[in-house]
Amino acid sequence: MNVALASVPAEPGQQNEDFAAVAPGAAVLLDGAGVAGAQTGCIHGVAWFSSTLGGLLLGSITAHPAQPLADCLADSIRGVRSLHEDTCDLTYRASPTSTVIAVRAGAGALEYLVLGDSTLLLTSGEGETTAVTDRRLDQVGKRLRGPLDALPTGSPEHAAALAEYRDALTGLRNRPGGFWIAGPDPLAAEHALAGTVPLESLASVTLLSDGATRLVDKFALVDWRGLLAVLDSTGPDGLLRRVRDVEGDDPDGRRWPRGKAHDDATVVHWPLS
Repeated sequence: MNVALASVPAEPGQQNEDFAAVAPGAAVLLDGAGVAGAQTGCIHGVAWFSSTLGGLLLGSITAHPAQPLADCLADSIRGVRSLHEDTCDLTYRASPTSTVIAVRAGAGALEYLVLGDSTLLLTSGEGETTAVTDRRLDQVGKRLRGPLDALPTGSPEHAAALAEYRDALTGLRNRPGGFWIAGPDPLAAEHALAGTVPLESLASVTLLSDGATRLVDKFALVDWRGLLAVLDSTGPDGLLRRVRDVEGDDPDGRRWPRGKAHDDATVVHWPLS
């Protein structure tokens, strides 16, 4: 198993709330989230939540190869909850949450699970790419973010609109008609996208947080095959540098409206052939 991994925080010196890890035949990537400018209700914070959940999940999917990934995720959410429900307010609106991608190879197939707006990129031996992304958050967000996108990123007005937008999103979290994400309730695992793909059909598997997919889904400068070409030529570090370069050319979000000028960005690239 030969895996390349790169991760950078949104700003130098800032805590990275993404988490990624690999084990023989398995990988996980999580993108932690809170509510900007708000206390989380958790004394540990978002980075602790995503890394603790990610560590427990990787351990579960490797220790229990016959257990479905959704069940492993539900058990891991329960495990994290048990670690801090006596010290933290997990009913608070800004309690930490996280996207989740998990993959596991075995018995000739790759199992996958995707929850939230991180992306799993599956590439065939012929170079065809399939992106598995949970779009429910994007669909909800499009209904709410019009006033936000009209303002320059980083301005006081943008910050106020962003807070209102995220408050509105929080009200639709983990409920029908909204979107699903890993938090204190293991029920969210039942709503993850899950499936299997024959291993022999795959050339590579790539896990990306939404900070790393901006060249495709935010800036529309390349498609998924183009992103894979950047990965193949420069590796995950090169892809993240390219993202930062493009962000630097539009610091106010005038060309590409976005909630943050920069975001935590993580890539796990696993060639299978």
